[in-house]
Amino acid sequence: MSNVLETLAAQLQAAVGERLRRYGHSTDALAMDVASADLIEVSRILRDDPALKFEILIDASGVDYLGYGLDEWQTTSATVTGFSRGANRAQSLTSAPAQRFAVVYQLLSLTHNRRLRLRAFCEGDEDPAVDSLCAVWAGANWFEREAYDLFGIYFRGHPDLRRLLTDYGFIGHPFRKDFPLIGNVEVRYDAAQQRVVYEPVTIEPRTLVPRVIRNDNRYQAELHDRPDGSRS
Repeated sequence: MSNVLETLAAQLQAAVGERLRRYGHSTDALAMDVASADLIEVSRILRDDPALKFEILIDASGVDYLGYGLDEWQTTSATVTGFSRGANRAQSLTSAPAQRFAVVYQLLSLTHNRRLRLRAFCEGDEDPAVDSLCAVWAGANWFEREAYDLFGIYFRGHPDLRRLLTDYGFIGHPFRKDFPLIGNVEVRYDAAQQRVVYEPVTIEPRTLVPRVIRNDNRYQAELHDRPDGSRS
């Protein structure tokens, strides 16, 4: 880790103590966990402390850890040798967190030209909830509405928490990992009724993972090497 990030880690420790716990870092940002009960207080310190000054919330997004760490996608029928299974077998897999939903905040300090990734796990799995940060960073408003719409995460204290991207009558939250790929209803315009109508889904559920291994350079060595070392 760079000296800049080490310095930031020390300043965070001095400002908020054990209320932040490091869970990783990238080349330009620390990744810290904060308990949901401490989220608002810690966020104000991150914004106002002269040594930190994270004035800008760049992004806030929901995360669904359902099935996290599985080496294969959960599908109804697909071979384990299918193309692009979405697993990197060269990398060791970590176990899923005890809580399912989290909100990740990307913070930027213009004063010190530094970034921080802040993660807060939500309370509850069926009805996840966390405090709104609109009072700390006004830009959290639409980010939180997006996470509420797509993940069903409830932000306590949000001034106008309602769907942002989906239709008013949309059922469910499409970025949850257990949301059906075919959706719950179909929407079309009925010319006779001169309005939009909702109908049961007519699409058949299917596995979207191809069952063949394509003959490209990622698999040629595996498929075409002969026992004597020659290539087919």
